[in-house]
Amino acid sequence: MIATPPAQTAPASIDLQSLYDMVIDGGPLMIPIGLCSVVALAYTVERLIRLSSGALGGRHFARQVQARVREEGARGGLEYCQKHRRPLGRILGAGLARAGASFAEAERAAEDAGRREVKRLGSNLRPLVVVAMIAPLLGLLGTVWGMIEAFTSIATSDGIGKPEVLASGISQALITTAAGLAVAIPTQALYYYFRARIDKFARLAEDAQLALGELLTTRGGEAA
Repeated sequence: MIATPPAQTAPASIDLQSLYDMVIDGGPLMIPIGLCSVVALAYTVERLIRLSSGALGGRHFARQVQARVREEGARGGLEYCQKHRRPLGRILGAGLARAGASFAEAERAAEDAGRREVKRLGSNLRPLVVVAMIAPLLGLLGTVWGMIEAFTSIATSDGIGKPEVLASGISQALITTAAGLAVAIPTQALYYYFRARIDKFARLAEDAQLALGELLTTRGGEAA
């Protein structure tokens, strides 16, 4: 009678953790990392609103100011800027307020106002910088702490001869690093995106101020 070979047992399937389980296994440092993600999300929404073309004053706003200057002179453009309190309006209004003086003085006033507005807009991005710096450090701290716990478990009698205990501990420890990077990377990308928006606004303000200067020069530099 021919003996049949024993049937091979199928390898046990590996159950992947859900996102909730990974967050729980990450330990207490997942809480500050989660708070960092909330702060980053809140400031992202706020900056998307504040740095929109309508809130800053885009090319349409600049054309409206130029149209008022053509029709009513510098005073009409200044009144329009004062009525619509936007960063671009404050920059152009600073130059229009000194339209009766020399061109250099009006340009210098607009440049000073432009630097103040750009500096203020850039300073409001600091929370994103802080989150991008702190989140990966919190993740690294969680990983180091988890590794300490894993090796401590191996050093005890409960972990002797059980390599799966070390593997499980290391896997859980790396969760915080992944979470920290998952928060920091998009936050850093958003920071550079908003910086690009601010730089674009600065160039628009400069072009709009030069256009107004040429327009006022054509009109003879009238202030009223």
